[in-house]
Amino acid sequence: MKPAPGPDQPPVPVRLVTFNTHHGVGLDGRHDLPRLATVLADADADLICLQEVDRRFGERSEEVDQALLLSRALDMQLAWGPAIDRPRGGDGSRQYGNALLSRLPLLVSDVHALPGSGEPRSALRTLVELDGGTLWVTTTHLTTGPAPHRAAQVRALLDLQTTPMGAGVLVGDLNTEPDAAELAPLRERFTDAWQLAREREDEVGWRFWHREHGETHPARRPVRRLDHVWVTAGVTVAAARVLEGAGASDHRPLVVDLEVPSGV
Repeated sequence: MKPAPGPDQPPVPVRLVTFNTHHGVGLDGRHDLPRLATVLADADADLICLQEVDRRFGERSEEVDQALLLSRALDMQLAWGPAIDRPRGGDGSRQYGNALLSRLPLLVSDVHALPGSGEPRSALRTLVELDGGTLWVTTTHLTTGPAPHRAAQVRALLDLQTTPMGAGVLVGDLNTEPDAAELAPLRERFTDAWQLAREREDEVGWRFWHREHGETHPARRPVRRLDHVWVTAGVTVAAARVLEGAGASDHRPLVVDLEVPSGV
């Protein structure tokens, strides 16, 4: 039997990426899934959290199953969380939503619809196994609508984070800045990984006075920090950086190097 982790065991390092992929269409207007796969492979992450992913959704993404093709290209396990699921006239369904790609074993995965009108939104909640522990990962994409609608979605997300869950991260394109009023309940229970990171780096040389601000959107010249990673108490962050992203999307990828307590 494997011994229980002791209090002096070091934390488990986990590299995580979050990236709004814009259904694989880059700044040049081309759908280029190999380009997107290259950007993700270069990040060398254990967990990749993606938003705006298509599965046979339509011509804009050449009718392909992006989630499956990316998981195969990167040789990673796949968890899928559709926000939109529409019939295709007898040939499966057209889906669009969030995906998690993982090098780590997936133990649990479920999908939760979020409240609000307009474009449907959802949260993909996954439990991954670590060496000596586990980590809950919730991937989401909040509305671009009014702040009260995002506030309702934040409350729904927090309802998914139950007390016995242990270490966790909440990840995704929240369509607002980290200090927004509607994220106040989130700040009570989670910490912004960018601010927690011991080292920070981004690629905004065109505005040198904004270095280390973590801005991810728009990709060509970022001015807003819409893409977030939030961590529960006990999870520390060694480093966070915004990647250039090769123009693969209208967002830039955010990479965080987490340190997850053992035995959680």
